[in-house]
Amino acid sequence: MKDTPKHQGLRNQLVEIVALKGIKSKKVLEALAKIPRHLFMDSALESHAYEDKAFPIASNQTISQPYTVAFQTELLQVKTNDKILEVGTGSGYQTAVLLELGAKVYTIERQNELFKIAKRFLPKLGYRPKYMSFGDGYIGLPEYAPFNGILVTAGAPFVPKALLTQLTIGGKLVIPVGEKVQIMTVYTRKGEKEFSKKEYGEFRFVPLLKDKE
Repeated sequence: MKDTPKHQGLRNQLVEIVALKGIKSKKVLEALAKIPRHLFMDSALESHAYEDKAFPIASNQTISQPYTVAFQTELLQVKTNDKILEVGTGSGYQTAVLLELGAKVYTIERQNELFKIAKRFLPKLGYRPKYMSFGDGYIGLPEYAPFNGILVTAGAPFVPKALLTQLTIGGKLVIPVGEKVQIMTVYTRKGEKEFSKKEYGEFRFVPLLKDKE
């Protein structure tokens, strides 16, 4: 697993592109600059790893576009030691971004193949989530709740109520909501049963699937 000065140079160029698209968080940009995205992808795609595009990974899923990863992460407003639930581990790239920000990450993946790959691979790069689960993201991880933030990395046709109930007061749920096209939506828990909602434009994600394989 090589990460060369050339890779670092390409990462720096990617960070510049993402910043020009509007990402302002210095910490998020620094995380993108550190993480060897090419190692999260098939080696046949290595030459494309630092393009600002999504690419296929195992189980007919994708590694998200870096701008989208940065956009969602910036919306979550992660602080050091925040307890974060990630719904959709996927390749583990977004997981690594959250860990670089100093979060305590709990992550859940519904595709068993991806779960096994990420569980083996992330520690090899020094990334160690607090807990990795093979399970249904619609349910979340109630036994580990509450969370300061919840990040959903797949398109949900509706907002799972279980995830809203697992937020701390003041906690944020960042979730793309919709069928073919999703609206990036942020719910902030204001009280026991009170939530605010903001929308941030259209994105395209693979669908959030129910149940385990």
